[in-house]
Amino acid sequence: MEAQLTTGDWTDPQRAKVKLGDYAAKWISERTNLRPRTVEIYTGLLRRHVVPHLGNAPLSKIDTAMVREWRATLTGNGVGASEVAKAYRFLRAVLMTAADDRIIPRNPCRIRGAGEEEPEERPVLTVAKVFELADLVPVRLRALILLATFASLRWGEVAALRRMDVDLNAGTVSVRQQHVELDTGELLVGPPKSRAGVRTIAFPSAIIPALQDHLDDFTDPEDDALIFTGARGGTLRRSNFRRAADWAKNTTKIGFPGLHFHDLRHTGNTIAASSGATLRDLMERMGHDSVRAAMIYQHPIAEADRKIANAMNGKIAEVLPSKASDH
Repeated sequence: MEAQLTTGDWTDPQRAKVKLGDYAAKWISERTNLRPRTVEIYTGLLRRHVVPHLGNAPLSKIDTAMVREWRATLTGNGVGASEVAKAYRFLRAVLMTAADDRIIPRNPCRIRGAGEEEPEERPVLTVAKVFELADLVPVRLRALILLATFASLRWGEVAALRRMDVDLNAGTVSVRQQHVELDTGELLVGPPKSRAGVRTIAFPSAIIPALQDHLDDFTDPEDDALIFTGARGGTLRRSNFRRAADWAKNTTKIGFPGLHFHDLRHTGNTIAASSGATLRDLMERMGHDSVRAAMIYQHPIAEADRKIANAMNGKIAEVLPSKASDH
């Protein structure tokens, strides 16, 4: 023990007897900076994938071989590759803390590439298909489809937009907050998922008429009124949107069965990337963290961002000339 103390390899034998399931649950509860949705995700991973296999194992007994066997068991039970990677990253983070606290000598999660995800390739719609889908859904949802796509917005971001967030004269939308729906059904309103998520985005002028019509017909006049709401004026939830838009039927009708709402953002990102914008410009537009640690949403729209919107406008005009000439 004296030698271990000298070399820094000493671990606490009493704390090492703690069961992984108990330690991981405490690990989640002690991270007060986690977002509610992240807590929900971690708790689910712990309940579904960690506790049934490793929950009763003392921390001191968990080694790399056991972790490797656990991971293989999950895969063998039909758990998807992405879910297995998430569970592994969660376990690795928990045990890294145990190692940092000198409860165990080192983190046993040492399987190369086990935490990496290779998500399936998602579909990219053509501009014509975006407008086709927008024309199929009820008119009160048409502008939502167009803005989510051509401003590269996440569902929670577009659902939280208020009248004051859209400037039709400047052709911009400001993302200040987002809606987060928990598995319990609770709806939370908070800041975007990262500091870079607070941003102001230029959108193509071709969609301004649709936005103007929507604001006139479906949005209350107050500055803080939600732009997109349910048929009765309530907060628009993802499930309500899917039903109202007849999403499964209409996405199949345009030739994209199984399309996710997030694929609209993916489509917008792809179109933006094809405009020749730099990586930094794209990351700012998409609301991703970059070398610039923080974003100020009031920051003026960069010239490069306006070029992105203009390039989108040109692509829309090529496919649907009437759409770009309406304004």
